[in-house]
Amino acid sequence: MARRKREEEHENHERWLVSYADFITLLFAFFVVMYAISSINEGKYRVMSDSISSAFRAVPGNTSGAMVAVNSNVASPTTIPIRRNVPNVKTDPQQTVKKEKLRNMAKELNQALAPLVAEGKVKVTEGALGITVDINASVLFAPGDARLDIIAQRALITVAEILAPTDFPVLVEGHTDNTPINTALFPSNWELSTVRAASVVRLFVDSGMDPRRLSAAGYADQRPVADNASPDGRQQNRRVAITIESRTPDNAVEVNLE
Repeated sequence: MARRKREEEHENHERWLVSYADFITLLFAFFVVMYAISSINEGKYRVMSDSISSAFRAVPGNTSGAMVAVNSNVASPTTIPIRRNVPNVKTDPQQTVKKEKLRNMAKELNQALAPLVAEGKVKVTEGALGITVDINASVLFAPGDARLDIIAQRALITVAEILAPTDFPVLVEGHTDNTPINTALFPSNWELSTVRAASVVRLFVDSGMDPRRLSAAGYADQRPVADNASPDGRQQNRRVAITIESRTPDNAVEVNLE
């Protein structure tokens, strides 16, 4: 009987691929599970954050963009409002009295200067710094001069009599238009405006006002109230401004440079 030759069995060298494929599959599944666990539902996170904020602040939360399932069988938490103490802003009695004095003073000045106010030569205004009396320079001085007219002196003495009993600081400012001046007494509008302000201050002192309350300043044509291009505008800019200041001076503090 013929002897069959056994077929030689060939060894499979790619058997390791099966184990490698199983390992890769398990590793992929592991990372999928880890990603699923680590991912956060943004909608639920916002709801939780707003709920915590509402509980501590007693402010309704904002849950726009998120859907929340509410169980009607579970009692909803009770929100306890928190009372916050709002500081009461108290009005300073001294400031109230000061404002009342200033307003009464403004009325007295308006009444005393009523004819000039009616002519548009004097204007009494109330602002942040206090009361300001704007007097047109044509009422007080001749063109290019700083000597007070006799009629102007009477008006200013009336103003001084109203201001003298008070303790408010008074600032007198001289203003001109942009027309240049060059004389022996006034080389420029700076000198003219300053001397005009000083003339009014000197009259106030002679009328009984405390010199420590008074100050004078000249601004030439640097602070116009109207356009200097027209004659009417230049006339408005030639003025003396008397400001009764309502500000309380601060205590001086030395600055340490170290």
